[in-house]
Amino acid sequence: MNEEEQERAYAAKVGSRLRAVRRQMRLSLQAVEARSEHEFKASVLGAYERGERTISVPRLQRLADLYGVPVDQLLPRESNGSATNGNSHPESSRASGPWEGMGKLTIDLSQLGKVNGPERDLLHRYLGMIQVQRQDFNGRMMTIRSEDVRAIACLFELSAEDMSKRLDELGLLLHS
Repeated sequence: MNEEEQERAYAAKVGSRLRAVRRQMRLSLQAVEARSEHEFKASVLGAYERGERTISVPRLQRLADLYGVPVDQLLPRESNGSATNGNSHPESSRASGPWEGMGKLTIDLSQLGKVNGPERDLLHRYLGMIQVQRQDFNGRMMTIRSEDVRAIACLFELSAEDMSKRLDELGLLLHS
């Protein structure tokens, strides 16, 4: 494959990632155009997503900021699996403990911005790391596992049960 073909193939892979993240966020091309105040025209963004145009690094950074994701999440993963997604531990190998029976919690991410104080920043960073690891950028809700609750509880020097109660007090828990 010559250099030009490689560049076209890479542009198509980048475009595929751009489309995947946009769709995960449930945004149309027109919604991105409106949200960006017409910086990203729907037709141009569509051309990026189809691999017909190559996006510049500064524009890629601005698009990542608009989507609220790290810029590396808009780039394709290596085909050999060497991407740094941090997901190398199978579920069955995770340690168990007394918190395991607690189950999963669903966090309302749209409410996170309404939380005041240092809790918001710490929770935003931790939940953001989980989003990157899972490559889940829908931005509305996130289910966190018991070990995540325990880790967050450790950050706040609380028990997992008390952390669950605190998340509920903050209005972050969705109840089924």
